Amino acid sequence: MTSIRKTILVTGGAGFIGSNFVLQWINNVGGAVVNLDLLTYAGNAENLEALEGDSRHLFVKGDICDAELVATLLHTHRPSAIVHFAAESHVDRSIVEPGAFVRTNVQGTFTLLEQAKRYWPTLDAHEQQVFRFLHVSTDEVYGSLGPNDAAFSEVTAYAPNSPYAASKAASDHFARAYYHTYALPVLMTNCSNNYGPFQFPEKLIPLMILNALEGKPLPVYGDGKNVRDWLFVEDHCAAIRTVLERGVVGECYNIGGNSEQMNLDVVNTICDLVDEMRPNRTIGERRKLITFVVDRPGHDRRYAIDTTRINRELGWKPTLTFKDGLRKTVAWYLEQEAWIRNVRTGAYKDWIRKNYQERSTL
Repeated sequence: MTSIRKTILVTGGAGFIGSNFVLQWINNVGGAVVNLDLLTYAGNAENLEALEGDSRHLFVKGDICDAELVATLLHTHRPSAIVHFAAESHVDRSIVEPGAFVRTNVQGTFTLLEQAKRYWPTLDAHEQQVFRFLHVSTDEVYGSLGPNDAAFSEVTAYAPNSPYAASKAASDHFARAYYHTYALPVLMTNCSNNYGPFQFPEKLIPLMILNALEGKPLPVYGDGKNVRDWLFVEDHCAAIRTVLERGVVGECYNIGGNSEQMNLDVVNTICDLVDEMRPNRTIGERRKLITFVVDRPGHDRRYAIDTTRINRELGWKPTLTFKDGLRKTVAWYLEQEAWIRNVRTGAYKDWIRKNYQERSTL
């Protein structure tokens, strides 16, 4: 397709992956971004401070479930693509409050698709040909793998096991349906676990970095042998740009880091890196802080992503090994005292206490 360099609409562009994408897009592509984000607990305008005063970035605080607002943004700014990141994304929170995930991930995606369906025919012939709706999803829709099972591919049957995964699976099905029923030019991506700068510290890697730094317990679910494929967020954003530029309409592309790791190994590596970068005689070796806690309900045992399609058809592959990406990530968090202080609000502390500190140890 023709290179997309006009205005794009990004949803959830103040969140972890979304903000990294917006920063990369403006720096690498140079096109304008209309950034729609409700700024819930995980959305952080500070992630976008580098764009302050940049006329190419327009931030709009708003809800993707607000059909009138979405329609106004589309018809006013005439974007050549919608890149849809906005989602509730933490499995643990979905277990406690699944309704919020249905609203944002299912209803919100439906609203965006419906408004895009109405907007797309108003474009001229060339603009219609170029326009894309890129729906960003997760490998968790595929369920859980055994230790010797083949990695998830684009044809793996869906088998979501958490309310979060179920809500994302439903949104994927709506995106697919709008392509097949209405010919809306939809692209879909399913990624593995992301990590890197700006990730809200309820997720495994930033939580462990900060707890290790402060000498707090490092809560690891169950036996710590759950396996995930880890993808550095900047590599993920580059993959999304690649799919947007060259992906085949109606297709799904799995994006992974080719880095399967057991959770316990990840935590041990974080401990070693924090010991190296911020040694503390009072705290001692951070591995001693690891505490095994009761597993969460429905905890999938293993995820793995087969990236053959995106590698072969679009020429994308990750650039960072997990070892290098994790070192870069730990270094970033150790230098972000102000950012960390500002995101660790009372609501965050309440959640950490409820989800981790009130769990019994093993």
